[in-house]
Amino acid sequence: MFKDIADVRERLGKQQYIASEEIGTVTFLAQSLCKPILAEGPAGVGKTELAKAWAKAIGRPLIRLQCYEGLDESKALYEWEYAKQMLYTQLLRETLHKVIGDVQSLAEAADRLAQEEDVFFSENFLLPRPLLSALMSDEPVVLLIDEIDRADVEFEAFLLEVLSDFQVSVPELGTIAAKHQPMVLLTSNNTRELSEALKRRCLYLYVDYPAQEAELDIVRLKVPDLRPELAHQAVAVVHQLRNMDLRKVPSISETLDWARALVTLNATTIDEKTLSNTLTVLLKYETDVAKAKRMMGSSGSQRGRWEK
Repeated sequence: MFKDIADVRERLGKQQYIASEEIGTVTFLAQSLCKPILAEGPAGVGKTELAKAWAKAIGRPLIRLQCYEGLDESKALYEWEYAKQMLYTQLLRETLHKVIGDVQSLAEAADRLAQEEDVFFSENFLLPRPLLSALMSDEPVVLLIDEIDRADVEFEAFLLEVLSDFQVSVPELGTIAAKHQPMVLLTSNNTRELSEALKRRCLYLYVDYPAQEAELDIVRLKVPDLRPELAHQAVAVVHQLRNMDLRKVPSISETLDWARALVTLNATTIDEKTLSNTLTVLLKYETDVAKAKRMMGSSGSQRGRWEK
């Protein structure tokens, strides 16, 4: 576990995650106060990576629940293994025959079978999904609930018991409390407003695009083969793009993809031709590419904007 904020930043750094003072502070407090973290911010700024680095830094397994529209409790919590139940039913046919062998009516047979239901709705036939796996794990884990803003409001409400009491209710088994309280990180890309109840249960962390120097440090760390002058140039271009009115500005992950692309192409400088040919690594909409190319256009004053 972390000793202090400096220890958080150092150990995350060893996992190739450069954490700001704020990220280090919130992560340390989450561990100390046993509170989940709600990390909000644009897509691709390293929220998910924080959970991965956090788990590695403290030597715990990472369990990930990817949220999406229509996600329900059965997919996130548990399912019954019906195929296994059917197999056991076949194998125990003679035993079942003895149980109901002397009954006089269907109603009596149903009553006899109902008394045996506990056998088939026990942990032997329970298939844990990510949430239940995190609670039932024999060792402490880091639980990543990724892109909670994509899930429906009903599922968000269902999570409240997990986030506050670290337990869930399974109708056939009762309440299952966590063997070890997991460290929880929820991420949100702000596609919809989350409830106050969920925010109240979490420490809030806003993760924005990094400053130019910080992003340069990330590029140096993740793509060490990129020439230093090219790394400066690439990060400067990315920050210029982020200042434009684009449908989607480049994320950190796309900056890194571009840096790796420049290494792969053995680029020695980011001239107009190189930039034009590789813009689609950074930009994902044709209108954005066209707008960027217009900015690099033929007029001398604008072309100079991209030349570092």
